[in-house]
Parts: sequence; C-alpha cells; structure tokens
Amino acid sequence: MVKVPPYLQPGDTIALVCPSGYMAIEKAQTCIDVLKEWGYKVKVGTTVGSHSTTYFSGTDEERLINFQQILDDDDVKAVLCARGGYGLSRIIDHISFKKFKKNPKWVIGFSDITVLHSHIYANYGIATLHAPMAGAFNNDGYKNEYVQSLKHVMEGGSIKYEVAGHAFNRKGEAIGELIGGNLALLAHLVGTASDIKTKGRILFLEDVGEYIYNIDRMMHQLKRSGKLEKLAGLIIGGFTDTKDTERPFGQTVYEIIRDIVKEYDYPVCFDFPVSHEKENYALKVGVGYKLKVGKSKTVLIS
Repeated sequence: MVKVPPYLQPGDTIALVCPSGYMAIEKAQTCIDVLKEWGYKVKVGTTVGSHSTTYFSGTDEERLINFQQILDDDDVKAVLCARGGYGLSRIIDHISFKKFKKNPKWVIGFSDITVLHSHIYANYGIATLHAPMAGAFNNDGYKNEYVQSLKHVMEGGSIKYEVAGHAFNRKGEAIGELIGGNLALLAHLVGTASDIKTKGRILFLEDVGEYIYNIDRMMHQLKRSGKLEKLAGLIIGGFTDTKDTERPFGQTVYEIIRDIVKEYDYPVCFDFPVSHEKENYALKVGVGYKLKVGKSKTVLIS
C-alpha cells in the first residue's frame, strides 16, 4: 500500500530547490510570489540562482547537500523542484531517505525529477507529485488550469481529468497505481536501484527534444525489459520538439508507440495533457487511478 504524504494546509512551508540543472532566481520569482499568494511560506534553497558557471545548479556535492537539508527539514512540507534538466542520476544513490521514510512530504516536479519519482516509489512506496515547476508560473502561466491543478492536488483535491479521444486510442478500462514520467529517464533507470515495476500499473510517458529514432530505441528498451508487457493501461502524453534525421525515420512518434504496443490488450490513451509544454496536469505518482479510454474521450480519476 503506497503511503501518501500529508496534503498542504495554509501556512505550510514549501521549499524550492534545483537538484539538477541551473535556474536563475529571476525565473523562479513569480513562482515564489504566487506560492505566497496561495497562503504558503517559501524557503528558497541555495541551489536556486546559485553562482554555478556550469550546466548544473552547483557541484554534485552542493546539490546533494542542499537537497538533503531540505528533505530533512521538519518545517518543510513539500519540496518543489524549480526545474529539471539533468543531474539527479549523479547524486540519487547518495541521498538518505531515512528521515523522509518516517515523515514523508510531497516531492514535486517532472522531467529529470522522474528519477526521484521512480526511486521513491520503487524503494519506499511513497507517493510523489509529477507536476509543473517554477518556470510554468511565468507569463501568467499560474492562471492556467495546469498550474492550478498543482495547487488543487497538493491541497488534497480529487482528480478527474477528461480529454478528447484520439484515433490511435485503444478502448477499455484500467485500475492501478499510476507510475511513469519522462521516457528517456525511465529507460535510463532500467536495471538500477531506481527501476520501477510496471506489472498491473498504469504507465504514463512524455518527452521533449529527442530524435524520433531515439524514441523508437527507448520504447524498444522498455519493451525488451518487460516494462510494457503486463501493464494495466498506458497513457501517452506530449512528445514535443522532436527532431528527425536527414533521411526521415518514416513514422511519427505516436505511430511508433502504437505499433510497439499493438500486441497487448490493455487500454491505451494518446495525447494526454502531460508534457514539457503548458499542457501538464498534476499527477500523483504511486496512487491508485481509474483510466477509462473511450472513442470520444478519456477520463482519468483518482
């Protein structure tokens, strides 16, 4: 049984950290201001707007120390990763979850934060939140339904997302714990201590900036490692900013995925609003959901 961290109350403290790539404090300021308007206290980690001159928001040691401090801070009720990028794989095996196991808190983010979602679910059976990060708040983004879904879910609101049907959808119903995130990271984690079991679960996938042939390769990696075989259901989100080679691959991303899973009989939903773009609903990872894929619409309920 997955353990769900306490939902947030007015006056609780949310910490902002950058455990992977660099983010200027200016790009996180709107998020900080809005979180305060929502009634929360905000603690900004040293890795947000750090003085790093590299891709990362600090050295591995600096990022590890800051994340560990925030994770162990009794006053912090949720850890919102300001951005993803790359870097968690370099420090995940050195993070101690000893205190976190006893007093879980929401860990929030997506993209590279998939490493945390998968590691925490696989090793400790604790729910996390795949959701918009600090950058999504900018340019009035905090007013849209996707950022608002973050507020709704972390405060304990129920989930019922309805999306339009897609020609590639495979109709059916599924009940199971929801797992997944960024395809590149999930493929990268196969065979590691952060690898997830998928049997009987509903898996969701999204990605950004990949060559089409690489998406094909990563999907085959999931298939060959047994991750796609005994799912309860599959949710395919946005695959944005994809690239093709000079000699075209010959299929779209959705055509690739459709063909790779065609031998299975579980329901499959395409074009669900989980992505690196604005369309990115908050999803509780590890929590039980009901997925209903119909001809004209898909409904996901928790």
